[in-house]
Amino acid sequence: MSFKLSSFFKSFIFLRGFNLSPGVLPFVRSFAFGQEFRLSSGVSPFVRRFRLSPVTKTTSLNNYSPKTIRNILVNSTPDSEVEVYGWVRSVRVQKNVSFAAINDGSSLKGMQVILTSEEANKLKTGACVRIRGILTQSPGTEQSKELQAQQVEVLGESDSTYPLQKKYHSMEFLRDNLHLRSRTNLFGAIFRVRSAAIIGFQNFFQTNEFFQIHTPIITNSDCEGGGEVFKISANKKKNIKIEHTKDGLVEKDFFGSPVYLTVSGQLHAEILACAMSRVYTFGPVFRAEESLTSRHLAEFWMLEAEIAFMFNLDELLDFAESCLRETTKHILNTCSQDLEFFNQWVDEELSTRLESTTNKPFIRITYSEAINILSKANKKFEFQPVFGTSFHSEHEKYLATDYCRGPVFITDYPKEIKPFYMRVNPDGKTVACTDLLFPKVGEIVGGSLREERYQKLVKRLEEFNLNTEEFQWYLDLRKYGTIPHGGFGIGFERYLQYITGMDNIRDVIPFPRSTNFCKV
Repeated sequence: MSFKLSSFFKSFIFLRGFNLSPGVLPFVRSFAFGQEFRLSSGVSPFVRRFRLSPVTKTTSLNNYSPKTIRNILVNSTPDSEVEVYGWVRSVRVQKNVSFAAINDGSSLKGMQVILTSEEANKLKTGACVRIRGILTQSPGTEQSKELQAQQVEVLGESDSTYPLQKKYHSMEFLRDNLHLRSRTNLFGAIFRVRSAAIIGFQNFFQTNEFFQIHTPIITNSDCEGGGEVFKISANKKKNIKIEHTKDGLVEKDFFGSPVYLTVSGQLHAEILACAMSRVYTFGPVFRAEESLTSRHLAEFWMLEAEIAFMFNLDELLDFAESCLRETTKHILNTCSQDLEFFNQWVDEELSTRLESTTNKPFIRITYSEAINILSKANKKFEFQPVFGTSFHSEHEKYLATDYCRGPVFITDYPKEIKPFYMRVNPDGKTVACTDLLFPKVGEIVGGSLREERYQKLVKRLEEFNLNTEEFQWYLDLRKYGTIPHGGFGIGFERYLQYITGMDNIRDVIPFPRSTNFCKV
């Protein structure tokens, strides 16, 4: 067996810090300079030649840090001595005995601590503490275990002006205190579900043999062609002179041409899909939409998948549906306490809706059918549905919430209202695409088969008055081994709105950015 060894591997070997025996160095030097080797057997050269230090012990953070409250409540037995770290949520001082609620963010349920009135008077809401004591079975119904404090230490004092006292706070007030709102039960639950959703999506894609890739945040193209982009300019010196063209575009700047914050990673993901078959990317995207609605952000997160050898739209819909269903199941299995909290305090229909999402197939209708349904609806819309125009939020919510009563795929939109990269259907009037609408939220997923035919793609670019030279690299993918392929993007925050029942998209992202709002 023979193989060619690339030059980059020299840096790989030494940067990884492998412990190599002296006899291996000539092999590595030859490896780095691309010489050819012949092996007498099929054993990997890594196994035969490299002397790697064996891993002798598996470690975790719990070997170095205190256990989380969640870990203690689940795994520690009554009468055991434990040490709890966290922030004081509330203190109740009574004559004979006092209580403090401590939470470290690891779970909705914190630790109730029993302590003397003298110790309790030292604690202020918001303070960070370390408490050592004996874990006992709780006689109360709100918690199964509680901590009988033996030693209390305040690690970080909290001033009396701490905003999050034990009382009702409006969403507006909490948005004004972004740096503290994650300490509340509501936002702790939201961000734990957010974390679980990320893991759920990653597990699904890994199981289906996808490679995770990273697409650039800075780009020279507008993927959606809507023009709602943030332009980037670098002023390295205060007195820098930047030359502009007549239309105001930067002519001489850091990159030598106009660049923007990305609106989507799709086009770059297509590059990798045309080499690695199945890829996905997950990262922030940016839209300069001057909108103050409850479902729009200037910066949000998008999960985008691109799949090679995708021959028809139904296959793409099947895969997107499976992705959302399996991820939702994962969240139901791992965040039951948090979801019960949302069902009790945010949306009493949430549990029923999520169970339905995991059990019932998503409905599928065409754009023409959707227009017909809206036209016959016994409902007065602010914007009358007209064939050849995009749906408004009120249309999407009617279709998913009132008519279909569940997730619904809308397919085959008129080509004039969809981006240039979508594959034109045989009728020449529509494109093989879909928007997936969810109850209460509206559009969560957008996807399509991609136009893989060179000449038809050129024509689409021209129809949108886009410069074909700027997209020559994209056209090249159709010149050199073009393939039928497709993909979709999931608006992560809108999906979280559906999972948590939250009305405003600004409340499912740690640091929302929108028109006239960029705090912290």
